[in-house]
Amino acid sequence: MKPFPWTEAMGFGFGVLHLPPAQFWAMTPRELAAAIRAVRGPLNEPIGRAALDELMKRFPDRERTLS
Repeated sequence: MKPFPWTEAMGFGFGVLHLPPAQFWAMTPRELAAAIRAVRGPLNEPIGRAALDELMKRFPDRERTLS
C-alpha cells in the first residue's frame, strides 16, 4: 500500500483551494478527494496492455509520405 500523498494533498488544499490550515486539517481524505474531482474532473485509469495491443492492431502507425 502506498503512503498517503500528504505533500500533494497540502499543495492542492492550500495552493489551489486556498483553504486555511484549520479547514484543510478538518477535512477527511474522502472530502479532499471530492474537492479534487470537482476541480480536475474524474481520473481515468490508464488502459491495460491488452487494450493497447488491440488499438495498435486496429489503428497501425503508417509511414508518412512527403508531398
